[in-house]
Amino acid sequence: MTNAEYSKFADQFAPRSKLLPDMLRAFLFGGLICCIGQAFNQIYTCAGLEKDAAAALVSMTLIFLSALLTGFGVYDDLAKLGGAGTLVPITGFANSVVSPALEFKSEGFVTGMAAKMFIIAGPVLVFGVSASVVYGIIYWLYTLM
Repeated sequence: MTNAEYSKFADQFAPRSKLLPDMLRAFLFGGLICCIGQAFNQIYTCAGLEKDAAAALVSMTLIFLSALLTGFGVYDDLAKLGGAGTLVPITGFANSVVSPALEFKSEGFVTGMAAKMFIIAGPVLVFGVSASVVYGIIYWLYTLM
């Protein structure tokens, strides 16, 4: 059997994705997370914090809540329902750090949790930082012209 024949055969049994409902759920869940963040921003601003301090506290709150929900196993259930919408950068990143830490904690603090904590988030950090350096160099060269 060739690769093309196998691919056709496997496609017959693969579940079909319902693209429109998946996109709608991702949009709604991502929007809900952003609305929650905005609500915290309003609360912190009304409490008298300056704009920058409120924004920093919103980020910390969203990271804490997503880590807490991941620890209780709730975030994974939300991710199954909301799909890509739960990958809103700060909450998705916190989830991608906490999940492996919880999974490998039985292997010990150093060789388990600490070593495997960035197994998912590590490549995102490496390529994100690398891309920002490349873009920064391109921007710098562009401004020299």
